[in-house]
Amino acid sequence: MHTSEVIYLGNLRTTAKHMASGNSIITDAPVDNNGKGEAFSPTDLLATAFAQCMITIMGIEANKLGVNLDGSTVTVLKKMNLTPRKVRKIEVEITLPLAAIDFKTQLEHAAHTCPVALSLHPDVEQHVTFCYV
Repeated sequence: MHTSEVIYLGNLRTTAKHMASGNSIITDAPVDNNGKGEAFSPTDLLATAFAQCMITIMGIEANKLGVNLDGSTVTVLKKMNLTPRKVRKIEVEITLPLAAIDFKTQLEHAAHTCPVALSLHPDVEQHVTFCYV
């Protein structure tokens, strides 16, 4: 079975269907690249997937350690290179409960070794900040 199916809808918009679940997402080209910017762009999804993967892998590690990360947040900032047009830098700030600080080393290691982080080209700068509140 395929992972997903993408259909080009025209006007620089696509829809992608996740085959296992049937869920769908829409992408638009960003305003600075001839699009409407009414939805995530493909590069927005890349940066967001980086953040989602990190917090998910941290959640797996937290479950093993008996730490509750419910309510943790991750903010994402994607910076583009113009020539060639590509993601240059992804900045994320991960905010975790103060109780998780006792497992800081294990949780932060888990984040940095998530599959998306390891799959990004070395030229994509990954800047990650962890806050325990």
